[in-house]
Amino acid sequence: MNSYRQPGIVLTDRRFTVPLDHDDPGGETIEIFGREAVAAGRPSEGLPWLVYLEGGPGFGARRFVGAEAWLGRAVREFRVLLLDQRGTGLSTPANRQTLPKRGGPREQADYLAHFRSDSIVRDCELIRPRLTGGAPWTVLGQSFGGFCAVHYLSAAPEGLEAVLITGGLPSLDAHADEVYRAAYPRIERKVAAHYARYPQDVARARAVAAYLAEHRPDSAGHTLTPEGFQSLGIMLGSGSGSHQLHYLLENAFVEGPHGAELSDTFQEAMRTSTSFAGHPLYALMHEVIYGQGAMPTDWSAERVRAEFPQFDVNAALAGDGPVLFTGESIHPWHFAVDPALRPLRETAELLAARTDWPVLYDAERLAANEVPVAAAVYHDDMYVDTGHALRTASAIRGLRTWVTSEYEHDGVRAGGPHVLDRLLALVRGEADR
Repeated sequence: MNSYRQPGIVLTDRRFTVPLDHDDPGGETIEIFGREAVAAGRPSEGLPWLVYLEGGPGFGARRFVGAEAWLGRAVREFRVLLLDQRGTGLSTPANRQTLPKRGGPREQADYLAHFRSDSIVRDCELIRPRLTGGAPWTVLGQSFGGFCAVHYLSAAPEGLEAVLITGGLPSLDAHADEVYRAAYPRIERKVAAHYARYPQDVARARAVAAYLAEHRPDSAGHTLTPEGFQSLGIMLGSGSGSHQLHYLLENAFVEGPHGAELSDTFQEAMRTSTSFAGHPLYALMHEVIYGQGAMPTDWSAERVRAEFPQFDVNAALAGDGPVLFTGESIHPWHFAVDPALRPLRETAELLAARTDWPVLYDAERLAANEVPVAAAVYHDDMYVDTGHALRTASAIRGLRTWVTSEYEHDGVRAGGPHVLDRLLALVRGEADR
């Protein structure tokens, strides 16, 4: 183990060996990385543990600098494990460079079938006794991390002292199609709010989309397309995202010798914002996190989008309506334009066609839950449907909700100490809803 200091905090790097397939404990293993964080001056104290599960899927745990944001509040009373879920961060990676070691697309898809919340929770249950001596710990789950926490409540509640969820209460039984049918109207509302705030962006967005439709420029091997431009709407789900999108659009064009052209500044910003090089599992696994039972996900976001023709960029450009941005959705074309995903297109197709997904949530066990649970539910959250979240909240015995419009989906980062304080007070019965 390697320990080092940052302002107000002591960090220790930890690595754990776990089975790839928990049903085959003597088979292949992978490595899971976690970073322990404890307040300076308290490393030798017997503090209770809190494990943080990041959103995604496909993102490693956030890299904090010192005791900042919610982490500073957490280390006042916990020893925190910032877990890189399997395949992310410093855990055994899964990407275009490493997956070919598995074999062809079929072998890669079979491998990735072990990278959902059920396997992540079983990783946690192997790691927990090694750190806590067998004592239960508190879980803080952000977004997809909250999905993992709800599975944890279904599968291994004995390992949990308390559960804190921020923007991550999944539907217990909705197919991916239902998730996206609920998502596109929310996205449309966020786009309308953005254009109401920055009406000048309506013309700017049309101009950018029209330019990309005609030229389709290449930026470091990444083909920039109108659909890729629309996907910048994912920014609208965070507290400052509308403003960031506006500043991006105001730099879109420069005057070259042949007239207006997309600036290098904009093209680079769009490429880095839409590339999956740093988190390919997000693209590969995003829809299959909803897979339960025999029904395939089958590129759900793409199919359901056809039910909302107002998002068709070509139709918008042919008429005089605004170009609508999209949000948190993955489409087949992602695997054609992004060099980090192109080699994985067939693997993604096989995952989308898969029909043997285990059921993730046990409704009866959740209805009998005895673990203290509190969840921040963000009003009109762009990424997780509020209606779905509240139905799930009512299905988990004893869960206390805090419904707020003060924050967007990134509330635990934007207002971390306040959000964590509120959830801890709720699970301890120290605050009203």
